[in-house]
Amino acid sequence: MNHRTVSGRIRYTSKKPEMMDRERGREWFAFTHHGDGWAILRARCEIEEPEPTVLRDIVYALGPNGRPNDLHVHLTVGDAFMGTGWLHQGDGYVECESFGPSIGRLSQRVDYQGAIDGFGTHPIVGDGYLTSRMDVSKGPHRREMRVFLPSPDHRGATPPMIAEVRIMLDYLGNERVSVAAGTFDCRHFRFVDESSDGMGGKTHPPYDMWVTADADSVFVQGGVGGYMATWYELVELDR
Repeated sequence: MNHRTVSGRIRYTSKKPEMMDRERGREWFAFTHHGDGWAILRARCEIEEPEPTVLRDIVYALGPNGRPNDLHVHLTVGDAFMGTGWLHQGDGYVECESFGPSIGRLSQRVDYQGAIDGFGTHPIVGDGYLTSRMDVSKGPHRREMRVFLPSPDHRGATPPMIAEVRIMLDYLGNERVSVAAGTFDCRHFRFVDESSDGMGGKTHPPYDMWVTADADSVFVQGGVGGYMATWYELVELDR
């Protein structure tokens, strides 16, 4: 079969004084890179802190040249079913079919002009992969990233519905980074929320990440400051 798989695990730890360096969650992921240019991301995320807990399963399909095609998400919050949904990008529109106890059965369509960079999936590895849309050949610079998400909540802990977010992404240069999974040549990026409304009505704190400096764009390490005070590290990688 003409495909290649990249899989691994990311550990979530806290940087809050009362929980310094304690594990607060984890994520398992797998990319399947197909011979025809398609890529499929599967991820399972567990967040234990802060309450309520979050358990998320996603499947994200990207066509050739990284064009987002469809995203499926199943969400459990506080050990209770929150919702399930499917997003799809057509020519100039994004549609959503979802269901949840608080929203019932929902169908949405949002038309847009211009281009988008991807779907915001909420798994950490998806954040890293989104940076592959940055043209690093220009050297360190900043540009706006435009994404559609199934939830504007910073943890993705609301029923699946279409939300558009624009956020700035800085490319800061290359660094060599060592983590539990090994030592990697990485690109250093930083997401900066400069929107007047923030994400879901709340400004997202600056988010630094280091991503492998190759076509796979695998998240290696990173952290979010401010009220979130969290750190993420790649602890297993198989490719």
